Amino acid sequence: MEHMQNAALGVNGSQPFHPGAMVVLTLSNPREKFWGAVLSMAPEGLCLRGIELASFEDLLNLLKDGEAFTSGVVFFPMHRVERMELDLPDGAIPSLSQRFAAKTGMDPAQLLAAPSGVSSGGQD
Repeated sequence: MEHMQNAALGVNGSQPFHPGAMVVLTLSNPREKFWGAVLSMAPEGLCLRGIELASFEDLLNLLKDGEAFTSGVVFFPMHRVERMELDLPDGAIPSLSQRFAAKTGMDPAQLLAAPSGVSSGGQD
């Protein structure tokens, strides 16, 4: 799990929201939350590979059952981005990435950073 925290903080910790960082994104108009890996960030907006936070448990169950999934790649204009936070544990509460790894046996950062974003759920 320490690997996931180090990856989220970047090599030197100076750019925590680098491509590949696992984040929770809160959007406005309409209010939505997304979890995933940052692909790119520019003044125009943010590109993220991930899922709506409301679908997180469904995704875990799908992967535990060995089902394939394709993660979405979405662009959000910066005026919609209300808040972006690193997906890190809070004391004894595990991060979403840690929960994902514990339930599926897969590293979400590697899975979501894959060029295709396609997984067979590790049950080949």
